[in-house]
Amino acid sequence: MKDLLNYIVTNLVSKPEAVSIEEQNEGSNVTLILTVDSTDMGMVIGKGGQTIRAIRKLLTVRAIAENVRVNLQLSESANPAVSS
Repeated sequence: MKDLLNYIVTNLVSKPEAVSIEEQNEGSNVTLILTVDSTDMGMVIGKGGQTIRAIRKLLTVRAIAENVRVNLQLSESANPAVSS
């Protein structure tokens, strides 16, 4: 599950090195916490949330095949403040 999400997101964003995914398994529930660079948040969410919704649907299809439930949470990485 984590590999599928990593493949999708790293090919979508402009800074794939900033992508991190934390997986938490609790019985038949899988929670994936996706962290991307703040400049890539709009790309991952998409217009009206269409992209993140499509990613969640793909993960749901995979979860059904594996007989688990999946929950995807999107988190923004903290950018260090730029001083002038």
